[in-house]
Amino acid sequence: MTETTLEAPRMAFDGARVTPSLLSALGDDALLGLQASLAETRRLIDADSAIVAAEVDRRSSRELGYDGLAQKRGARTPEALVQQVTGLSLSESRKLVRVGTLLTQHTLASPTLPWLADCAAAVARGHLSLDAAEAIRTGVGEPAEHVTADQLAGLVTRLVIEAAQVSVERLAARARELRDELDEQGVADREQQRRDRRFLSLTLLADGMTRITGLLDPESAAIITGAIDAATSPRRGGPRFVDSDEAERAERLLADPRTTPQLALDSLVELVRIATLADSAKVLGKARVAVRVHVAERDLRRGLGLARIEGQPDAASVATAERYGCEAGFVPVMFDDDGQVINVGRDQRLYTNRQRIGLAARDGGCRFPGCDRPPSWTEAHHIKSWHHGGQTDLDNGVLLCRHHHLLVHNNGWRIDCEGTTMWVTPPPQPDGVVARIPMPPKYQVLR
Repeated sequence: MTETTLEAPRMAFDGARVTPSLLSALGDDALLGLQASLAETRRLIDADSAIVAAEVDRRSSRELGYDGLAQKRGARTPEALVQQVTGLSLSESRKLVRVGTLLTQHTLASPTLPWLADCAAAVARGHLSLDAAEAIRTGVGEPAEHVTADQLAGLVTRLVIEAAQVSVERLAARARELRDELDEQGVADREQQRRDRRFLSLTLLADGMTRITGLLDPESAAIITGAIDAATSPRRGGPRFVDSDEAERAERLLADPRTTPQLALDSLVELVRIATLADSAKVLGKARVAVRVHVAERDLRRGLGLARIEGQPDAASVATAERYGCEAGFVPVMFDDDGQVINVGRDQRLYTNRQRIGLAARDGGCRFPGCDRPPSWTEAHHIKSWHHGGQTDLDNGVLLCRHHHLLVHNNGWRIDCEGTTMWVTPPPQPDGVVARIPMPPKYQVLR
């Protein structure tokens, strides 16, 4: 078996406009190859545009006053001038200036951000998008008391390699994850920084409607997201229901004339209205919204390390885990024979709630490459079918969202594992190449 990654062959792009007639003549591989070539061309153009934006910024420096380029052209800031010239949003223009400054300063003998050298080089070659570069820059942060520039440079090199296989959103989460693992002592400070940014604003509009805007820190998001997911999951491809009452409720939601966003808002309003007096079975089904926090016992003992709020990509502090332990108590999740046994072998086909907790702690959500569904949206899949002798055990289970669960069962995809390392293999391709795609967990298991 040949092991490789899925990558469409690239086509030379001669600058001709793409037309429907051109595309209709292309096979599937050629079509994806053209898309890849266009994407690389765009990344190169974006890199050039960023360097130009950085030069606009340099010519508009505050020291030049009204003689600066932006001021002479009637713009308050260089970013506003870039926006005026390019037609991009102000946030996109600011990103052009930031990344362009990064690219420019790395041509100097003594760059101010040396740990980002590999990131800058990848952008300049067209291998990394501006969004990916921003995700890496903000995620790894800057050197600190316990983190050196060389250590950050190692993280950046690793992330640049991983960027080719993951989405920008996953890359951003991965950058923060690696920084947290490297800098345990800074986890609580970064958690507090996110908490300090939280807000909720209600703005009355001229037409009588009210706009809700805000930011949720991971801990708050886990509570709100859990409630909304429980109320709307049947409409959004959530897990299938075995319980007859839950299946009936799902059918009612599917037939509801309201849109899914309307259902989400109405559920939130109803939750606020009835608050703690609610019978949760009437609003969210039988299961109450629960926030699970994963933390290693050794980290609890020493009061330092990483905790995880289930369904959230960012690390929490051990202090947060201790607070949840005081409020709700701890549910131990054991992955070896020294703790409580949560494997049930051939005794039953369905995974138990306790096993689901273990799978959630290990997988972090749907493990299909590129999927961001949290554990609450997943189903437990037997890697070796139960009908063909597979055990209902953790080492034979993996969390998949409904879409990818059906894909594996109905479309010929196969999952293989060696210990906790997993790969998914698509159906045979016309060229005969068999490509195994890694299925990493959403975050490292806490041990």
